[in-house]
Amino acid sequence: MPRLFFGLELPPEIKDRLLKVRSVVPGEKWQGAEQLHITLLFLGAVSKEDLEALAGSARSITSQPFLLDVAGVGCFGQPKRPKNLWAGVQPEAPVAALNKGLGARMEKFGFGAESRVFRPHITLARFKRQAGSVESLLVEYADSRFGQFQVTEFVLFESKPGPAGSVYSVIERFPLHGAD
Repeated sequence: MPRLFFGLELPPEIKDRLLKVRSVVPGEKWQGAEQLHITLLFLGAVSKEDLEALAGSARSITSQPFLLDVAGVGCFGQPKRPKNLWAGVQPEAPVAALNKGLGARMEKFGFGAESRVFRPHITLARFKRQAGSVESLLVEYADSRFGQFQVTEFVLFESKPGPAGSVYSVIERFPLHGAD
């Protein structure tokens, strides 16, 4: 069964700027350009039979297109022993609204929302257990602005594990439009 998630794609120029946030940190696994995105809702394994119903439900999402700023970096875990290094997005509210709307629709199919609070971000690096510190990166890029873009759609992605990390392919695009 394919592993699926809903997310937002990033423009190439923003990806290029994010790829410059690099440093040698013990235990790091930096994301490649093709892996940079914003996850809206992770579904996991989805049967082929459920795929059309999930996509059909996602097509009913109503949201106006919105502008998103990519700025600053942060981490999950302690800066001295991080789990992930990420770039932030602002405003968070329209992204959180998409997450909430998708979560409510997907619950009907048995795909519940995560128990942790949704925090929109772009994962830049993942770290193994023996991770080194990212404190200097947090200071260096705290006020960095990586760009702004118009969000006009969200995407259903398939995630396949690969030797260089997960490979994502687009299953379907869902244009954003307000209620009629």
